[in-house]
Amino acid sequence: MTVPAGLDPDLLRAFVLIAEEGSFTRAARLVGRTQSAVSMQVQRLEALLGQTLIERGRGGAVRPTVHGQRLLGEARELLALHDRIWRGFRAPTVQGTVRLGTPDDYALRYLPQILARFAVAHPAVDVEVLCLPSEDLVPRLEAGDLDLSLVSEYAASAHWPAAVPLLRGPLAWITSETHGAHRRDPLPLALDSTRPHASRTTDCAWSRSALAALDKAGLRYRVAYRSATQTGTLAPVLAGLAVAVGPASWLPPGLRALMPGEGLPPLPDFGILLLKGRQPQQPVTDALADHIAAAFAARDLPRGVAAE
Repeated sequence: MTVPAGLDPDLLRAFVLIAEEGSFTRAARLVGRTQSAVSMQVQRLEALLGQTLIERGRGGAVRPTVHGQRLLGEARELLALHDRIWRGFRAPTVQGTVRLGTPDDYALRYLPQILARFAVAHPAVDVEVLCLPSEDLVPRLEAGDLDLSLVSEYAASAHWPAAVPLLRGPLAWITSETHGAHRRDPLPLALDSTRPHASRTTDCAWSRSALAALDKAGLRYRVAYRSATQTGTLAPVLAGLAVAVGPASWLPPGLRALMPGEGLPPLPDFGILLLKGRQPQQPVTDALADHIAAAFAARDLPRGVAAE
């Protein structure tokens, strides 16, 4: 009688990550291996099962085959059982809950990869995420409601202890790729603000910078839309109804940053800081803080948008 070879959980994990991420490169980063090593793992798994599990589509897109789809659900169940058994017999070195604050744009653009990799490295740590504008997150840190937070640079006082700079870059005027709202007079603006009924004032540093630049250049404008989130601000821009302000390093499809010479004045830089609470939970806070700082330092993230 021939005993079938066992399925190595590492092979199944590599396959599941590739199927979920749609990329050999991103899956390799999650498990801390090279792309070629992860590719070889899938090849070994395919050889064991005698079926092709992953196929490449147009533009280099990666997706599971029919046999891969069949395996995917069962592999997830097996890995979940494997991980429960492993955790039950090996106490993790870091465990607990860390409370992380972030503006909504950071959560959308940066956190998926950061949290996925953190979960692989520290499976016994729970991360509670609170999304608020930066100026609302700093008081939560001061009150002890958060352990850690990403914030826009303007929101943190200069004396905040151990603020870690993560990223700096230029702000830009954002318009639609297919509309010309930036050529209208007066210029229709979509601004970030937690006070949607204010007439000309705004509590958003980026918006204040935009209005100051327009005033200095003597350009007419009107505040046509306001939102407490950058996501809400960009909706009328996509529709061609207004111009917004934000980083040019990443934009959703359908938007573009205005180039110098297209009629609007230059804007200042923005910055992202990592702040630790006054009395953070230890050592889980340190573990997540180190993980976030390392990810930004390595620029091993999507070229991302920052938010207020």
